[in-house]
Amino acid sequence: MSERQGQIQELKQEQKLIQSISQQQLLQAQLVELPIAQLIERINTEMDDNPALETNTDATESPDYPDYSESSDTSEDIEDYDTQREREERQSALDAALEGIGRDDEDLPVFQGDSNVGEEREELLFGETTSFHDLLKEQMSLANLTERERDIMEYLIGSLDDDGLLRKQSAAISDELAIYHNIEATPQEIDSVIAILQQFDPAGIGAHTLQECLLLQIARREDSTLKTLMQRVVTNYFEAFTKKHWDKIQSALKLNDLQTQALFGELRKLNPKPGASMGETVGRSIHQITPDFFVETQDDGTVTFTLNQGDLPELQVSQSFADSMKEYQQNKEHITRQQKEALLYIKKKVEAAQGFIEALRVRRHTLTVTMQAIIQLQRQYFIDGDESSLKPMILKDVAERTGLDLSTISRVSNSKYAQTRWGTFPLRHFFSDSYVTDQGEELSTRQIKAALRDIINAEDKRKPLSDDALTRLLAEQGFPIARRTVAKYREQMGLPVARLRK
Repeated sequence: MSERQGQIQELKQEQKLIQSISQQQLLQAQLVELPIAQLIERINTEMDDNPALETNTDATESPDYPDYSESSDTSEDIEDYDTQREREERQSALDAALEGIGRDDEDLPVFQGDSNVGEEREELLFGETTSFHDLLKEQMSLANLTERERDIMEYLIGSLDDDGLLRKQSAAISDELAIYHNIEATPQEIDSVIAILQQFDPAGIGAHTLQECLLLQIARREDSTLKTLMQRVVTNYFEAFTKKHWDKIQSALKLNDLQTQALFGELRKLNPKPGASMGETVGRSIHQITPDFFVETQDDGTVTFTLNQGDLPELQVSQSFADSMKEYQQNKEHITRQQKEALLYIKKKVEAAQGFIEALRVRRHTLTVTMQAIIQLQRQYFIDGDESSLKPMILKDVAERTGLDLSTISRVSNSKYAQTRWGTFPLRHFFSDSYVTDQGEELSTRQIKAALRDIINAEDKRKPLSDDALTRLLAEQGFPIARRTVAKYREQMGLPVARLRK
């Protein structure tokens, strides 16, 4: 073989290896993002497509994950945990069986309001759900879209917030599609699909901002003088509209009292959260969420969690495929061409099965170490349920503890839920930015907002507190922040200025 031929062969082998790695990483990223119900569907599809993949009927149940106290707060603990868990699975299953003898098969009472966990789990896990995402996908199936546009549309629908708004920029969506779905789409191409999404019902879905959301709703009205006035208000006097400065708008548009009353009556009918309204049309289903984690907090401060495996089957490579491959390899010098083709088919299916099983293991490990790190960082919150106990924590903090990429932590925190003693929350609920005072002290924005809400709730509604007064009271409670920051946090919490709180 010439040197050039050797270089070409080596280059092809490297390219094949790089492609294999990227495909496996893509599979892992896809499985990490899937909720339990969709993951089960994906597993069933994979088993239908690959006869080398089958269920392992001898698998044992996974144990609860142990207490994560401050003392176990090291990256080595996280890396060692997966290996320890595999060694202890059989013993833990035996221990669980022994503990169950002589007592009812019930969950320990952990309360969320007036419901215990057993009742809540049953409702969350087995209730038939139809979210507004499902209803949008139904409309997508009726739209005249190309296969490529359907792929982009499905990702856009999955990226909508609960209120139905799309707050991600098209450039960011373009990057995510390329990385996680191997779809190269320009921001302009994504914008064109967003424009189609914004034609779906209800009006306002897929808007980037509240202002755009309202304008989309107005645009669907029949042409009239009232429609024109509504568009002018939302386009040119949006800030005055949100602050209910009706007199300024009336003066600017030169309307009489009757015209103003009719205009604002129609503006009030606009829906700022079209996604939430779709949830209401299908009953409570939008609120029925299957948690990915069950976090248990005992009265002595012990915090454990269980990864929700639902009805996920334990998978293995088919023994018949493995035996056939072994037999062919042992006699490969004497096999026929037909047998060689069969061997290549078996080898391909076995490798695909092994890759899928490995991707599921990576998913389980990723979710486990992410939840472990969150509990380590926010342990006090899981004990007392007080939002002011949430420490400043960003994606980078969890990434550093787990050794995972920021993008992986982001996908887990944006798509997974944890059922705790204090309620069921998306993982992003446990994240909190920090505010650094002039003295260099780092404070949790969640703590500051909680204190601000408490002050406003306790104020005399006949004499609401100004932002200056709120700033002074926060400083007295140990939160020395600027007045403009108080105003920003107040607006983020949807709390109006003092004169509108009367």
